[in-house]
Amino acid sequence: MTDVNSRIETEIKSQDVVVFMKGTPQFPMCGFSGQVAQILNYLGVPFKGVNVLEDMEIREGIKAFSQWPTIPQVYVKGEFVGGCDITREMFQSGELQQMLTEKGIATNTAAA
Repeated sequence: MTDVNSRIETEIKSQDVVVFMKGTPQFPMCGFSGQVAQILNYLGVPFKGVNVLEDMEIREGIKAFSQWPTIPQVYVKGEFVGGCDITREMFQSGELQQMLTEKGIATNTAAA
């Protein structure tokens, strides 16, 4: 495993929900990263944001790691979920909330 892949693995395993994004959860630097942060914040799900703008090796490495060409990228319990569109569609259909609950991650809309 390359150094960047081991760094990515470490980040993914560091918290239940990890988002590789442009900017930070408090200050997203693109609309797509902002949408993902808004969805997770709305659900009350704590997540770690990894700012790919601060590390070009991670920015390029995450695309190869997941075989997914765009950022943001959402990981739940070490599993790649998808980017902004998939996360938004899953949220709108209730699949995201269901998946989080099934993986033991509480949301503030679990009863909704």
